[in-house]
Amino acid sequence: MRRTAQLAVAGLAVPLASQSALAAEGGVRSLALDHTHTGEKLALVYAENAQYVPDALASLNHFLRDHYSGDVGVIDPTLFDLLHRVQLELGVSQSFEVISAYRCPTTNESLRTTRSGGVARRSLHMDGKAIDIRLPGVPLSELRDVALSLRAGGVGYYPGEQFLHVDTGRVRSWQG
Repeated sequence: MRRTAQLAVAGLAVPLASQSALAAEGGVRSLALDHTHTGEKLALVYAENAQYVPDALASLNHFLRDHYSGDVGVIDPTLFDLLHRVQLELGVSQSFEVISAYRCPTTNESLRTTRSGGVARRSLHMDGKAIDIRLPGVPLSELRDVALSLRAGGVGYYPGEQFLHVDTGRVRSWQG
């Protein structure tokens, strides 16, 4: 079921680091997401010009919750801007497939100790600053290249597992 957040006039101020990029884009920013673990779908307008839509952010926080525990975190809105910019660069509008977003500390520790690497002790997923995605119809290597070109945070390339990690931390890259 698709849910669309209503555009609100009042919003949150955009962090200074993002204002120049957003000013260049202007207008309405939207995302469509399909969650691979919950089966949920969401399409909404999350910002207009330099204002985020509070109801949309709340919907995104819930949608991107820890799918293991159900805990809802606060997702960094600049992560949505990053996804939006990736779509603009690629010239596509289809839904991102979400593999993982927010993780509570308990889930992160469980994954870290039961998987053969790839889960950081202080993962940015726990801070709501990371998301693991793919974009149907777009080769994963092309998605990686565009994310890297934006120099907006970390990019982890996982071709074996068929997903890309992007975050709003410091600029860096790796292959899993």
